[in-house]
Amino acid sequence: MPNFIKAYVRVVEKLGWFIGLFAMYLVFAMLAILLYSSFTKAFTIPAAWTLEMAQFVMTAYFMLGGAYSMQQNAHVRMDVAYTHWSPRTRAIVDSFTILFLITYLVLLLAGGISSTIYAFEYSEQSYSSWAPYMAPIKVVMVFGIALMLLQAIATLFRDVAAALGKPI
Repeated sequence: MPNFIKAYVRVVEKLGWFIGLFAMYLVFAMLAILLYSSFTKAFTIPAAWTLEMAQFVMTAYFMLGGAYSMQQNAHVRMDVAYTHWSPRTRAIVDSFTILFLITYLVLLLAGGISSTIYAFEYSEQSYSSWAPYMAPIKVVMVFGIALMLLQAIATLFRDVAAALGKPI
């Protein structure tokens, strides 16, 4: 594989690794929000923002952690025949099937960008009693989708290299 492809794979995987590690700690932020929510419901007037904020943090958690999960092969896979194949056969099949994921992510990214632009143009707010602006979480989602797309392309390069017998 050309050096620029190897460099691309290294840079994308390092970026995904750092952001994935950051995203792991968002679980603690979500737990703190839910704990605060529990205390306010038990002892004072419940805060209106806690449930929705916990949902936003959870959204950031799984959107930002997607590329890291893909990098670590932690995603779900149907292993009916896959485990019995040789590494080269797996790489060939993965090189083909990841094209569907890339297509899906491109369409998802286009829709996410459109939705984010709408949120900024019209100051879109949630319909809850708290009514937070939606643009910040939509930006995080678009960033997570873009990172996942970059990681999918890097995985494609890795699989093609492995199929050719020259792993990166």
